[in-house]
Amino acid sequence: MNKGHSIMEYETVALDDENSELVIIDQTKLPFKTEILRLKTQREIWNAIYLLQVRGAPAIGVAAAFGLYLAAKEIGSRDYETFYGEFQKVKNHLNSARPTAVNLSWALKRMEAVCKRNEHKPVEEIKKALLKEAEEIRSRDVSVCRQIGEYGLSLVKPGDGLLTHCNAGKLAAVRYGTATAPMYLGAERGYGFRIFADETRPLLQGARLTAFELHDSGLEVILICDNMAASVMRNGWVNAVFVGCDRVAANGDTANKIGTSMAALAAKRYGVPFYVCAPTSTIDMEMKTGADIVIEERPGEEITEMWYKERMAPKGIKTYNPSFDVTDNDLITGIVTEYGIVYPPYTESLKNILAENLYGYVPQL
Repeated sequence: MNKGHSIMEYETVALDDENSELVIIDQTKLPFKTEILRLKTQREIWNAIYLLQVRGAPAIGVAAAFGLYLAAKEIGSRDYETFYGEFQKVKNHLNSARPTAVNLSWALKRMEAVCKRNEHKPVEEIKKALLKEAEEIRSRDVSVCRQIGEYGLSLVKPGDGLLTHCNAGKLAAVRYGTATAPMYLGAERGYGFRIFADETRPLLQGARLTAFELHDSGLEVILICDNMAASVMRNGWVNAVFVGCDRVAANGDTANKIGTSMAALAAKRYGVPFYVCAPTSTIDMEMKTGADIVIEERPGEEITEMWYKERMAPKGIKTYNPSFDVTDNDLITGIVTEYGIVYPPYTESLKNILAENLYGYVPQL
């Protein structure tokens, strides 16, 4: 980390339109080094999303929107059909980078909708409209996260112990984060939370990112291994669990970083409220249940050797390394959105909150 600078002073995702660059924090280098990447090519942007240099559902959506705009900006044709054909190729390629996070496809579909709505306008005007839409996606992320924070804060009281898993923080969004938004707002108002952060396998996002950003921001945070969550709950040290998610199915099942379902099971056993913080952009009504969600599987080397000076597992050992798991809806106390908190039965409450507050692209109900 550069001396004298807090991680909160950096934009997680930004656009340098003058130089046609997507500007991100390389999250694979944290917490030891704050490195700003300036990405020009679609290969660089696709790799940044796939390799988790930019990660977290909201941040991925913003990065994809800016990336697609930059690609459109470089298309030279003034003929709409040719322009749209090239636009579609880039959109589909970007969409392949991360299959589980619905914000990626959500943002890309919003950009595509702008392109279609303006098909009778000159291509240069379409490009301006795409820039405006990408900037709106970014600015909306900030306001959405703050609203989630306000609703989440209403569920807890000063002095509470909170637990979170993975990184649904500022680094996973543009500002505030989702699951950490109540924590940051509480800190601003003197709530004095004590926060337990699971380390989160296999990429240690809880240790490298959540613990880092909360500590750097002056909050009291205690890092624990994933298999310690049940113990701290049993001890009575946790009053509520806040986690983010990458996709919410129509029945309220949620997909989040691997290990989330174990935290939910422990919370259920010890009577700790378990809240999923989810912008409505992560609600996918086309997915009837969590069984329909595609779970990304990553290389086994992330378990066997990535974090060690020497390999820590036998050569030739078989591995299973899913990035996400599904938390069943009956383990979730409530889902905190920017429009309010929804409770079971989720098949009704999710449908209602989308119908009442429809914004941008939402699949047909």
